[in-house]
Amino acid sequence: MNISTSIFALSVPLAATGLFFAFDQANLAGKVIIILLALGSVFSWSVILTKLGTVRAAQRANAAFLKAFREDRQPMRLYSDGVRFDESPSFVVYRAGCREVAFQLLGSPELDETFAARLELADRLSPAQMEVVNSAMERAVGETSLRLEDKMILLATAVSGAPFLGLLGTVWGVMDTFAGIAVTGRASLQAMAPGVSGALVTTVLGLLVAIPAMFGYNFLVTSLKGLNVQMENFAAELSSELGHRYVRHDAGGLEKRGVLG
Repeated sequence: MNISTSIFALSVPLAATGLFFAFDQANLAGKVIIILLALGSVFSWSVILTKLGTVRAAQRANAAFLKAFREDRQPMRLYSDGVRFDESPSFVVYRAGCREVAFQLLGSPELDETFAARLELADRLSPAQMEVVNSAMERAVGETSLRLEDKMILLATAVSGAPFLGLLGTVWGVMDTFAGIAVTGRASLQAMAPGVSGALVTTVLGLLVAIPAMFGYNFLVTSLKGLNVQMENFAAELSSELGHRYVRHDAGGLEKRGVLG
């Protein structure tokens, strides 16, 4: 137990020393690539942590909003009461649909003290007007999806680009090492080792950037896909609820919503 602990205690500073030695032996191109990879790592980790916070907040807000919506049999009650769940993607779809319903029925989506009473007395929507409402919800789904996926391209770039950037530094460093050996005419391990070590460090750092970015990207893509599916399902649910309560299906279209409400 003591031997293994001692080995581990020695391995950490030795590994750090090896990285510093390799960085010191890297050529100018390798050092530039190492700096670029370090910046890429900072950006990718900032995106991962920011997106994780956004996804978790959206999931919690979605759960609270859907619970409140499904507990009330009046689909526009939350909207008329001014209740907000701004971090919920499904609420964005809900607000877009309710605003369009209010505009089609009342001529304005603005809320006031008489909104609920005017909504009760308003005529029902025609099927064509309901299509406009559905289009508004579809736009909200698309815009919210784009907003949720913002900056994911940075992670995708880190996953695919960092290993190649590191490989470029390695190939460049090895090329310089062999060129130096050709000039000096001394092909020994002592002559090659420092240059090869400096060349390989870029590949190591490229993988250190790409591997966490890959895991973070896959997790976030799966989570965002779940939020998108939840939004689309809620849009269909809301369309059905609004259709039952606010859309007329008779030929004449003159009945009030209170007749069937």
